[in-house]
Amino acid sequence: MTQTDFAQLVEEAVGSIPDSFRRKFANLNFVVQQMPSPDVTHEMSRHPMGLLGIYQGIPYPRRGPWYGNVAPDRIVIYQKPIESQCSSDDEIRGLVRKVVIHEVGHYFGLSDPELRFLEAQGTEQTEKGEGR
Repeated sequence: MTQTDFAQLVEEAVGSIPDSFRRKFANLNFVVQQMPSPDVTHEMSRHPMGLLGIYQGIPYPRRGPWYGNVAPDRIVIYQKPIESQCSSDDEIRGLVRKVVIHEVGHYFGLSDPELRFLEAQGTEQTEKGEGR
C-alpha cells in the first residue's frame, strides 16, 4: 500500500471518531511513518515491528493554564508494522482504526491497562451483537 493510501486510512479513522471527542483535539497532529525510530523502540522497549503507534505529548486532562506555546502533541501511526500483521486492505483498515482509537485514548489520559479493558469490553459487545 502506498504511504498516501495508508495516510488516507488514518484520516478515515480519525474522521470516524465521534465529534464530541474530536472537538477536544487541541494542538494534536496525526503523522504516518514507515517504521518507528531506534530511539522510540528503545524508549518503549519494543521490537520495531511490534510498535503500531505511539502518542507523544501532554495528555489533554493534564493540561493546565500553563499549557501554551508548546510543540503539537503527536500521534504517530507506523505503516510497516501494521501491514505486517494484516493480509488484506480491509484488515489494514480495521487495524489502523483500532490503533488510532487506542492512541487517542492515550491523548485523553487513559493508560494501557484501561484501554485494554475497554477494548475487551468492545470486543465482547461486538461478539454478542451489541454496540452495532
